[in-house]
Amino acid sequence: MAGIVILFDFDRTIINDDSDRWVVVEMGLTHLFNQLRPTLPWNSLMDRMMEELHSQGITVEGIAECLKRVPLHPQIIAAIKSAHALGCDLRIISDANQFFIEAILKHHGLLGCFSEIDTNPTFVDGKGRLRISPYHDLASSPHGCNLCPPNMCKGLVIERTRTSISENGKKIMIYLGDGGGDFCPSLKLEKADHVMPRKNFPLWERIRNNPMLIKAGVHEWSDGEELERILLQLIDSMSIEDNFKTFTSTVS
Repeated sequence: MAGIVILFDFDRTIINDDSDRWVVVEMGLTHLFNQLRPTLPWNSLMDRMMEELHSQGITVEGIAECLKRVPLHPQIIAAIKSAHALGCDLRIISDANQFFIEAILKHHGLLGCFSEIDTNPTFVDGKGRLRISPYHDLASSPHGCNLCPPNMCKGLVIERTRTSISENGKKIMIYLGDGGGDFCPSLKLEKADHVMPRKNFPLWERIRNNPMLIKAGVHEWSDGEELERILLQLIDSMSIEDNFKTFTSTVS
């Protein structure tokens, strides 16, 4: 379905964990992380964790190996591959980071399914240390949204995406997420769009408490099996509707 753009959050949506938390715990950084948590913004804290790993002699390849163990439900893998095969434009909007996301997607053969990944950028410096930066520069370009964390407003990403897909004739968005940071982009969705909040997670709670603020259709899900079933049903129903419109237009 060339007219459908599917936007995924990453942590606790595509993967069934938080990628930052996973690395902190698996790499034995919990004590240092908790000690520094009150003193640093999140992205700066994760950048500091990468400095600690580098000081211990752990390479970016070692971090990637750790990320390969992150749990990913097989039905979510199947849903992503099916939606891509059907011609949908798949994208990620995530408050994780580029390196973690790409390492996990590559391991599961999914990276090529996504046309765009909007997340906190990363690079490997001259010393071989992984660096993590905020998506929005906190000093030079604050986003000013009081619904979102300082480093990233997903609603602004949705607005930019809407503009770009409209130019290409793509009209319908499906947004999947779980966290409080997914509420702002959900508010940007239009009547023809759909939002899929994970049941009993913060996004689901906020939509349930503010139903009149959401224009898009709401479809809750709990696990990988429900995500796959509901997402593919939505794509299928849009395909039927699109074919019907094409048929009636041809007949008339």
